[in-house]
Amino acid sequence: MTLPTFTLRPEAARDRDHIKTLLDDVFGPGRYARTAYRLREGVRDVSELAFVAQSGDEIVGSLKYWPVRIGSEHRGLLLGPLAVHRDLRGKGCGLALMERTLPLAAEMGHRLVVLVGDLSYYGRAGFTQAPAGALELSGPVDPARLLWLELVSGASRGARGLIGKSS
Repeated sequence: MTLPTFTLRPEAARDRDHIKTLLDDVFGPGRYARTAYRLREGVRDVSELAFVAQSGDEIVGSLKYWPVRIGSEHRGLLLGPLAVHRDLRGKGCGLALMERTLPLAAEMGHRLVVLVGDLSYYGRAGFTQAPAGALELSGPVDPARLLWLELVSGASRGARGLIGKSS
C-alpha cells in the first residue's frame, strides 16, 4: 500500500471551502459548541500561521492559530483547529503542520501557545500539561486537556487565569 504524500503551504483564500469541508468531516457540526471554538468567534486568526497540507488537488490537513490573552497580563496563541483527513491520521501530517508553524510563531515574536487536546498526541510537538489551576476557560473543558508550549523559555511564568479573546 502506498501512503499518500502531502506538501505544506500557507493557506490561500481558495482553500476556505475545502477547509470547511475537512473540518465538517473531522469534527462534525457540534464543533461550534466547543469552548475553544467560542474563543475564535469574532476574532481573526493569525493569517501568517494558517497552513494546509495538500495531496494532489485535495486539502488533507489544516492548522490555524488565534490570539488569546491569559489572565489580564499575558498574551499567547490558541492552536487549533488542527484537522487531518482520516486517510492520513497517524501518518505525521498533523505533526508536520505543527513543526512547520510553531517555529514561525516564535520568529514572529509569539512566546506561548495553548490548546485543548490530548497530551499523548500534542506532547510529540513539545506541549505539556499546564499546571493544575493555571489556566481556565469559560466553558466546560477537562483541565487535564489544557496544554501549553513555551516558544521562549520562561514564557509561561506568571501566565495564569482565564483564557480569553484577544485581537
